[in-house]
Amino acid sequence: MTLTLLLDLDDTLLGNSMDTFLPPYLHRLATTLAPHVPDTAQAIEALLAATNATAANDLPDRTLLEVFEAYFYPALGLQPEALEPVITQFYQSEFPKLQKTTQFRPEAVELVECALDRGYQVVIATNPLFPRTAIHQRLEWAGLSPQRYPFAWITSLENAHFAKPNPAYFAEIMALLGWPEGPVLIVGDDLARDIRPANQLGIASFWVNPDSPPPTGAAPTASGSLGEVIDWLDATQGKLLTPDYNSLAAIQATLKATPAALSTLLMSENEAVWMRRVPDDEWNITEVACHLRDVEEQVNLPRLQKILQEDNPFIPGVDTDPWAESRQYYCQHGKTALRAFISHRLKTLELLRKVRAEDWQRPARHAIFGPTHLLEICSFMAGHDRIHLSQVRRILDG
Repeated sequence: MTLTLLLDLDDTLLGNSMDTFLPPYLHRLATTLAPHVPDTAQAIEALLAATNATAANDLPDRTLLEVFEAYFYPALGLQPEALEPVITQFYQSEFPKLQKTTQFRPEAVELVECALDRGYQVVIATNPLFPRTAIHQRLEWAGLSPQRYPFAWITSLENAHFAKPNPAYFAEIMALLGWPEGPVLIVGDDLARDIRPANQLGIASFWVNPDSPPPTGAAPTASGSLGEVIDWLDATQGKLLTPDYNSLAAIQATLKATPAALSTLLMSENEAVWMRRVPDDEWNITEVACHLRDVEEQVNLPRLQKILQEDNPFIPGVDTDPWAESRQYYCQHGKTALRAFISHRLKTLELLRKVRAEDWQRPARHAIFGPTHLLEICSFMAGHDRIHLSQVRRILDG
């Protein structure tokens, strides 16, 4: 069984209660910043306010680090250049001292090693409200060095656009992996931040809380100790772990995750990667970006507006594949096209954000699919996104 395994870090792989960890973390960081921010209360207040704004981010056009910095430094009246060297030094010298507040869990190492030995794709799906160095250090404390273990992805402040409990957080991970086929499981300790949003996306969940049953209304697929995960997987039919991305929450999360993941995957790549064809007869990434841009602007957005503005409108079918040649996508600039797609998708997301609950069933007549409604049209859009994220991932993997 080829499985994508998403593992939470704090209080799952590593014994680390945030109630115990955060007070000394905040105190040490505020003390380190004191030469620049003498008022430690001000420093902590700015840090918490920026973190709350970061956790609440619901747009795909900025990383969480960019969101954090947009709140943190102005609150202190300082430029990033003044504090970044100090913060870097903090994570090098002071942050390691917090290891004593955490507990090593040997069963976590056993789980990861067994999963990797079986060929599972393992992701560290920790809430990305800390910078990469802080997350990598906590993995070291858990005995799970990223230098030793080939994790498929590790979320952090620098590479994520959404945080838990936003279902788009998990959708972004799946998009970055190219929406892999096959079973998916999230293992975590927090019902609100791990289990519910994963279930909203449509992926199975294992609640690590052996001391108590799930409360009424909670719906993990299974629960137990960390050491029981593998045995439960062996006894579980693959169908139970097959994702279902068709709910409204999953569709919305997918539409948000697509521009975020494409930006992370592609904006730092060189021109040669954008023009690579794998296989030779498929579109390259530049052509995919141009296709997504034009479909979003000229097909998706007008359709949604038409359904919301008219009563049971007729939606013509559009064959957009020939545009690649007729519009000479291969001659265009891929990164510019991707930026334009993100801009158009933001308009789409803003439109959908205002949709009332009863309007998701607004009817339309599609030239190919026949009677349909707004939610189904959005489902088609999300499926289209997944197809092209998979295509981009294949090209990047060669």
